[in-house]
Amino acid sequence: MAENARSRSSITREDLLHAALGLLGPSRSVSTLTLREVARAAGIAPNSFYRHFRDVDELAVALIDEAGGTLRQVIGEARRRAATDRSVVSSSVDVFMRQLQAEQKWLHVLLREGSVGSPAFREAVELQLTYFENELQEDLVRIAGSRGQSVYRPELLARAITRLVFTMGALAADRPESEHAVIAEEIALMLRMLIIGNQVMAGGKNAP
Repeated sequence: MAENARSRSSITREDLLHAALGLLGPSRSVSTLTLREVARAAGIAPNSFYRHFRDVDELAVALIDEAGGTLRQVIGEARRRAATDRSVVSSSVDVFMRQLQAEQKWLHVLLREGSVGSPAFREAVELQLTYFENELQEDLVRIAGSRGQSVYRPELLARAITRLVFTMGALAADRPESEHAVIAEEIALMLRMLIIGNQVMAGGKNAP
């Protein structure tokens, strides 16, 4: 009993986030979680929840922030390993689609709360998408510069790419996994269209 009490008293903020994440599913939104079920999933008494979060809404916003940070790291590393525009597109889409099928549903948090969440949750998702756009913009300029090219309105290109991928990701999340490969090919093709069009507008001659 003492050992169990010790383990409960050592529950961290991250433990609660992961407990909440484990309760989510394809049709389960963060906004439907209750304090009691999150506490139960984490193995603590409901009152202990308040040591880390003011309420479930604060936990939900923290979960969205954690989801965004985790995904930016994973997808950003894939982009930085890529050597060409084509490999950047392919590797990024591949990582994104694999996150749809990952055991930890970080991507599902952003996709679902961005469309059906409360205004506060949608605002938190919007902030994360802005972070995605800013980091992608830097990578687009970096890759173009390494090839002696420029990017036309890189902030808009980054925004178009990010919004396209997340919109199509939301579509894929509601479709069977057997359809994901086709959707991934469509996403990659649409991204290349955006990049080629941008290169034309920027006066570039090489297409990905």
